[in-house]
Amino acid sequence: MNYSLLLTVFATVFVAELGDKTQLATMLFAADREVNKWLVFAGASLALVATSALGVLAGGVISEYISERQLHFIAGAGFIAIGIWTLVKA
Repeated sequence: MNYSLLLTVFATVFVAELGDKTQLATMLFAADREVNKWLVFAGASLALVATSALGVLAGGVISEYISERQLHFIAGAGFIAIGIWTLVKA
């Protein structure tokens, strides 16, 4: 097992998810005193697993048609575009 890859993916997703809209929404659901916290945790966990599975599947399919280098470039350009769009809207 490639523990380095596992740790890298875990750390990247963990840091990316901290303080985002999804975590804030989950926190709001859990703040309701009448809500079962374990159900909120299970729902949020299943949602993250499902979206991660979609990402892995999409990445696998896309990598059949686009080289890793091109994919890194496209992803980087996408992040820059989102950053610029966010700054312009602010």
